[in-house]
Amino acid sequence: MGTIYLVRHGQASFGSDNYDALSPLGHQQAGVVGRALRARGVQPDVAFSGTMQRHRETAAGALAALGLSQPLPVQTLPGVNEFDHENVIEVAEPRYASKAVMMADMAAGGDPRRAFQKFFQDAVSRWVGGNHDDEYAEPWSVFKLRCVTALDDLVQATPPKGQSVVFTSGGTISVMCAHLLGLSDAQAFTINWTLANTGITKIVSGRDGLHLVSVNEHAHLEGGEPGLLTYR
Repeated sequence: MGTIYLVRHGQASFGSDNYDALSPLGHQQAGVVGRALRARGVQPDVAFSGTMQRHRETAAGALAALGLSQPLPVQTLPGVNEFDHENVIEVAEPRYASKAVMMADMAAGGDPRRAFQKFFQDAVSRWVGGNHDDEYAEPWSVFKLRCVTALDDLVQATPPKGQSVVFTSGGTISVMCAHLLGLSDAQAFTINWTLANTGITKIVSGRDGLHLVSVNEHAHLEGGEPGLLTYR
C-alpha cells in the first residue's frame, strides 16, 4: 500500500503585507513537524508542494528537520494550492480590497482574529453555496474538482509500497477528506476550521481504493513549548 501524508503549512503572517510568508512561529512549526515525521519513521520516496510561499517554506523546514540520508527534491503540484482567500473576502466585502480597512474593522471589536474568523466563515459559506459562482475567480465547484484531481495525481505518483509527503493548505485537505468521507459541500469546511498548522493527515492507497486513516494529527504541537498549536 502507498501512503500519502498531507501536511498543512505552518502559521502564515496574518495581518502583514505578505500573508503568504511563514511567521517566525510558522518556521518553528515546520521544523517540529519534520522531527515528528522522522520520529514515526516516515521516509518519503517523493515530496510535493503547492506553489505558495507558505507551502515551499514549510516543505524546506520540515524536510531539513526530517534528516533524510539523501536530499529529496520537492516537486511542485499547483493542484494542491489553497483557494484564493483574498478573492473570497473581497467578493463578500469589496471594501476589504484594502487590508488596512479590513484590519481596522476587525480591530474595532477588540479581538481581530476572532472577528476575522467570523467574517471569513460567512464569506466562505457564501462561496461554497454556489449561488454566486460568476463573481469568483475560482468558483467552489472548480476548486473542489481541482483538489480531487490533485489527489488522483498524488495516488499515481506515490509508489505502491512507498510514501509521499505533501505540503499544502487547509482548504485543499478539507476537500480531499470530504471527498473520501462522502461529505456534502457544506460539511467539507467544518473540517477546515479545526485543522492545525502543520497538522498531518494520512491517506493509504491499496487495491481496494483509498482509505482516510487519520485527520489533523497534531500531538507534535502539544506538550512541548507553549504556543505551538495554532489554526491560522
